[in-house]
Amino acid sequence: MQSQSNENPSSIIVTHNLGKAVTISEGTLHILSSVDIIIKSGESIAIIGESGSGKSTLLGLLAGLDTPSTGRVEINGQDLTQLDEDGRAILRSKFISFVFQSFHLLPGLTALENVMLPLELTGNTQAEAEARSYLQRVGLQHRLAHLPKQLSGGEQQRVALARAFVTRPAILFADEPTGNLDSKTGTNIIDLLFELNAEQQTTLILVTHDVKLAARCQRTIRLDSGTLV
Repeated sequence: MQSQSNENPSSIIVTHNLGKAVTISEGTLHILSSVDIIIKSGESIAIIGESGSGKSTLLGLLAGLDTPSTGRVEINGQDLTQLDEDGRAILRSKFISFVFQSFHLLPGLTALENVMLPLELTGNTQAEAEARSYLQRVGLQHRLAHLPKQLSGGEQQRVALARAFVTRPAILFADEPTGNLDSKTGTNIIDLLFELNAEQQTTLILVTHDVKLAARCQRTIRLDSGTLV
C-alpha cells in the first residue's frame, strides 16, 4: 500500500501529479496537468468546468478507463499505473459502477436482464431476485420484460441506475447523467441517484456542467483548461 494511503486511511481515491497529453499535428496537447486530489470514502464530489476543460478525461483516468501520461491514480491503495488493462478491469468490477449520459443499456436484453448482467458476471446466484428488487426501487417493477427501445429516456436511465447500484459499488462515476433528459425527468433521476447513494454510502463522483446539480454534492472540483482551479 502506498504511503499516501497510509496517511489517509479513509481516502478511497488519491491522485498524484496526474496529467494527460496527446500528440496532435501541431505538437502536444495537454488535456490535464498536475492534478492532485484526495477523495474520501463516502464523499460526494462534483467535477465541473466548461466543455473541453478535461472533466470526462479526468473521470476516465480516475476510473482506470484510460492511462495517464504523468502521475498516478490510487484506488483503495492500489496504484492503477501498476496494473495492466485486465488488472484494471478486475479492480473496476470489484469497486466501481458507472452511469453515463447515453444509458449504455444492451439493446437485446430486457430491463431485468440488463440489471442482472453485472451480478451474473460475478457469479451471484441471487441475480434475478436482486435485480427485481432494484428495479422496484427505481419504480420500474412493471417494466421488467421491456427492451430499452420500448422504454422512455427517463426509464432507461432508471434501469441504468438500478444496474449501477445493484452491485453495491464502493465508487459510482456519473458522467452528465441527465444530459439526454428533459428538466423534470432529469430532476427525478438525480433525486433517485442521491437517495440510492445515501442509502449505500457510495463514493459519488459526478461530472456535470450544471452548477445547481454540483451544489448537491459535498464538494466541488473545478477544472479550467485541464488544471484545478
